[in-house]
Amino acid sequence: MQIERRHARTVPARPRGYREGVRTKAILLALLLVLSGCGSNEVPVTVKPTRSEGPDVLPIKLKALSTDQCYLAPGTESPKGCQKYVTELSSAAGSVRKRRPDLSAQADLLDRPISVFRTANCQDQAAPGGPCGQALGDMAAALTSVKSLVGG
Repeated sequence: MQIERRHARTVPARPRGYREGVRTKAILLALLLVLSGCGSNEVPVTVKPTRSEGPDVLPIKLKALSTDQCYLAPGTESPKGCQKYVTELSSAAGSVRKRRPDLSAQADLLDRPISVFRTANCQDQAAPGGPCGQALGDMAAALTSVKSLVGG
């Protein structure tokens, strides 16, 4: 008895690379759907920030900086621990220039010891004193001067 084998496979075999082709088509379709929204005629809305005419924050910032231990005791503080104070002080010097152009020379006096602090890599110095302690002391003196002129 002989059995005839006809049409053993009723589903045709898939060609090589079939999965990759389907995956590529799916990715292209998704990309097309995403990009189809980009060509719409809608104009993007731009929001312009408005400046509120509230109180001047510069005196508040200077007052806050003058309560920091790096200001109060610059010779005993670790320069490494004063990095955030120095960064905020540098920002304050920029604010002085922007809000009070008449005090640019005092802002320069504030920037000089900050530059010395950064050039000497004081942010890596754990021991208080030395040139880093001197730079912190000079920052404190400059901050006192600027604060009195700004009125904080």
